[in-house]
Amino acid sequence: MKSTSRRHLRAAPSQCCTIGALTILSLAAHAEPPGIAPEAQQILKASTDFVANQQRFSTSTRNTLDVVLKSGQKIQFNSTGRQSVQRPDKLRAERTGDIVSQVFVYDGKSLTMYNPEEKVFSQAAAPATLEDMLDFARQKLDIVAPASDLIYKNAYDNLMEGVTEGKVLGKAVIEGVRCDHLAFRATQLDWQIWIQEGAQPLPRKLVITTLDLPNAPEFSVTVTEWNLQPTFDAQTFSFTPQAGSREIPFLPH
Repeated sequence: MKSTSRRHLRAAPSQCCTIGALTILSLAAHAEPPGIAPEAQQILKASTDFVANQQRFSTSTRNTLDVVLKSGQKIQFNSTGRQSVQRPDKLRAERTGDIVSQVFVYDGKSLTMYNPEEKVFSQAAAPATLEDMLDFARQKLDIVAPASDLIYKNAYDNLMEGVTEGKVLGKAVIEGVRCDHLAFRATQLDWQIWIQEGAQPLPRKLVITTLDLPNAPEFSVTVTEWNLQPTFDAQTFSFTPQAGSREIPFLPH
């Protein structure tokens, strides 16, 4: 990287803006007592209940993942995703990015992971509901489905497990949508969520900071599009291997 680029990266916005932002955050921190603010709980619960009541929906997402090198340098990788959900037993999720090219398909009976670039796939019999399948994938196969934290019907309980602090930071705009910005703390991680205002309190962004890893890497997902009335066809939740694809077993866990 040229030296001029480094100078640009180090250059801050105007000093008064920076100091003003720090002052606001400092005052907010002092104004909020420790513990979980009821308003933060109410906004989050309304959002997770709303999503849980949607029988079908699709989303498009933009994701970032931090990887910390042995040197301590933090590197960010990007991807985009597309998720299609039909309760109680259908899910398709696709991710494409710097370090991942993956299709995740659940049809109510089996779970398939497919890498279209390498033309390899793995399949396993799976439980009969989304929630049970997501638990099975995480516990038995060491696989976390994209955006699964927000798919569970009991997402609120999962998200709040171990949380010791929670607050409403104020209003923000994500992808042109006005949102409530919430922040929570647990033993080993911090997380933030931005929830759309109004009658459809949809989550618009989620940032997770892992505190028990060096340099606290972050994962973030921004929902660029929600569709609460999608049209699915017979191919959406089925998997047919492309010509030349080969099946490999899931790694034991």
